[in-house]
Amino acid sequence: MSTDVVTVTRGASPLVLSMPHPGTGLPAEVAAALNERGRLVEDTDWHMRQLYGFAERFQPTIVEAQLSRFVIDLNRDPSGVSLYPGQATTELAPTTTFDGAPIWQTPPDAAEIERRKAAYFRPYHAALAAEIERVKAEHGYCVLWDCHSIKSVVPRLFPGTLPTLNLGSNSGASCAPGVEAAAITAMAGQPFTQIANGRFKGGWITRHYGRPSALVHALQMEIALSAYLTEETAPWAFDAPKAALLQDALAAIIEAALGSAAALERSRS
Repeated sequence: MSTDVVTVTRGASPLVLSMPHPGTGLPAEVAAALNERGRLVEDTDWHMRQLYGFAERFQPTIVEAQLSRFVIDLNRDPSGVSLYPGQATTELAPTTTFDGAPIWQTPPDAAEIERRKAAYFRPYHAALAAEIERVKAEHGYCVLWDCHSIKSVVPRLFPGTLPTLNLGSNSGASCAPGVEAAAITAMAGQPFTQIANGRFKGGWITRHYGRPSALVHALQMEIALSAYLTEETAPWAFDAPKAALLQDALAAIIEAALGSAAALERSRS
């Protein structure tokens, strides 16, 4: 299933991959309101579908956004409440790049933000929610893996250099303890810098859908772009040899999370 807003590729397993930020599409009225910097859509999670190509072995369902996060950020609370109070972040309708550079000639007003929520935010989340429920109905549980990436150095958002692998479980609230522990243990065996529930604990998707009591186990993985791009600047080229080691690591972590969730389901049966 595909629209201008979201593409859904259905798989046969309990795994759902959410990709809210790989899109670069800009509706005409939004593109006209952006400035030159904004139209670069530089804060894209570049090449997510290619990076997660290895996941075909898990037969996942993939829910992928087609529009840029500059249109509306699908991983922010639709009420506008900050996910990280007291820390720099970008909004539901971003006003700047991650680096703090303005992106609009004409910033969206409240009415325009509401229009974008109806036209773009809700369709993505309707699709994601429907796939989570479908997968859960088929398997009894769902593992939701929220796929993200970001530049490794963004002084406005965090000091120094970001670890390559940033696993988030909303500090353990979005998945069962065993699922989190399995993912962290598998991550610890990978040759990359890493942290769990550090600067990135999981965005609105992880926090909203992760309901271990309802057998939906949600994890976010934020990856430093330096681990799979030739450069973290335009043209943001995918580096397949560099990405291969990262893909092996991600596969091991996802496999561990899936195994733990499956074992938990068997124990319930």
